[in-house]
Amino acid sequence: MTSTPEQPTTAVPFSRIKICTGALVFCGDEVALIRRDRADSTHYTPPDGNVEHSEDLDDALARELHEELGLDITQAEAGGLLWVVDQRVTRPGPTPPPRRLHLLYRLHIAEDIRATLAEHEYDELPDGSREVGVIDWINHRKTADLPIFPPIGPALAALTNPCAPITNAALDAVSDDN
Repeated sequence: MTSTPEQPTTAVPFSRIKICTGALVFCGDEVALIRRDRADSTHYTPPDGNVEHSEDLDDALARELHEELGLDITQAEAGGLLWVVDQRVTRPGPTPPPRRLHLLYRLHIAEDIRATLAEHEYDELPDGSREVGVIDWINHRKTADLPIFPPIGPALAALTNPCAPITNAALDAVSDDN
């Protein structure tokens, strides 16, 4: 019997799916966005993060909001799922990128709760250092041209008010082309 070495399998881009959960946390007309200032750019993100293996979506959302804003989700008024963004963006490196589904919820908090929240968010980087994000409260109508990822600025600015109903939760997909 002849033995042959196994052929290495080539992983296909987007063959794995990662789910990210986050929230647009409103206080009046303002929404909490995390500003990340880098040497060559500035961008914003809503408080969000990956859902861990076997973690419930609600638990993941509560964990992320506590980690990034210091918000106890029970202190917020839930507004339900607002948008879903499908992301298929390639990246350099040996590991093929996953497809990411961003589930963005809408929450509302009162001024007294906002006063207790974090002003900075700290992300641990692979090398052990930390990146500091600044929590900015921005009028949602002024987000259309902000560099927000996922790219929700135009949809966010188009809301007539923070409680406005939406007709389609699926926003445009994100790919290398856009």
